[in-house]
Amino acid sequence: MSDDLKKIFWERMDDIRAGMLSPEGAEPRPMAHTPRPDDHALWFITADGTDVADAAKAGKTARHIVACSSGKLYGWIDGILAAEQNPEKLDEIWSPMAAAWFEDGKEDEDICLVSFRPTKAELWSTDGMAKTLYEFSKAGLGGGKPDVGQHGHVTF
Repeated sequence: MSDDLKKIFWERMDDIRAGMLSPEGAEPRPMAHTPRPDDHALWFITADGTDVADAAKAGKTARHIVACSSGKLYGWIDGILAAEQNPEKLDEIWSPMAAAWFEDGKEDEDICLVSFRPTKAELWSTDGMAKTLYEFSKAGLGGGKPDVGQHGHVTF
């Protein structure tokens, strides 16, 4: 099941635009991520001097908590942050959302590109809210437990 959940994780992270990133020693904050399974990483764009940038430069651990608005994936992911100097990756993941934060665009001197490489996670995967509600209703009428999908721990 762990490999199935790992595959589901990477597939469904594309549908989740942001989560709560909590670097070691800092409070959680909402951060937009860009998943790249081929890199085995979630990518973030932040500004120098932030808790996230400082933690990444120090190679600290972090926890990223995600919840899909359609109810298909929930979880926490632990991993390692790193500050990256990779202009090609910045070009690849740059978005209008990132542009709103940096006056000089991709050339802004305050940009800090951060990779988050997952090490472990606990994930809940469902077939969506409609299916979950159906399963709860069915269980309520006929007893038994609802089949709400997969749950488990994943090691990356």
